[in-house]
Amino acid sequence: MKFTENFERAKKEALMSLEIALRRGEVDEDIIPLLKKINSMENYFTTSSCSGRISVMEMPHFGDKVNAKWLGKWHREVEFEEVMEAIKKHREGQLWLLVRSPILHVGARTLEDAVKLVNLAVSCGFKYSNIKSISDRKLIVEIRSTERLDAFLGENGELLVSEDYIRKLVEVANAQLKRFKDKLRKLEKNL
Repeated sequence: MKFTENFERAKKEALMSLEIALRRGEVDEDIIPLLKKINSMENYFTTSSCSGRISVMEMPHFGDKVNAKWLGKWHREVEFEEVMEAIKKHREGQLWLLVRSPILHVGARTLEDAVKLVNLAVSCGFKYSNIKSISDRKLIVEIRSTERLDAFLGENGELLVSEDYIRKLVEVANAQLKRFKDKLRKLEKNL
């Protein structure tokens, strides 16, 4: 397939884009060592990544990310008080507490390389990993985990749940975050 012919050019472009994003501070700090490790390997390069996060989001209706506002976003464990500060910014639309697991998109030189990476990621706990795209231009692996939380908290400036419930959600969110951060470290170690 042609994607092997385009690999070197695509890798060079991706590394340049990553360098620009690093200089601008647009890359989650805790995933940088993993990105550097993947990008140092001959048969792989990263195209995008998120180390996973906990967030408080206001959106007109669920799923409308285009018009959504981040009220709080953390790539680390959070304190109850931080979440409550973010919640207090809510004015209109729906209010959600969200947890999203890490996601990485990795270019692979060959189909065999892609399969190896998917198998390694799955063995490290990234159960939703797959070959995302195969075309004549590129071969992309998506590394994803299962952790996710969507908790509806309020609407139009009104909090509809108790602070005790939010306290418990923060506990669960932090446990999920810790779990997927451990998976990231395991993946980095086993690459």
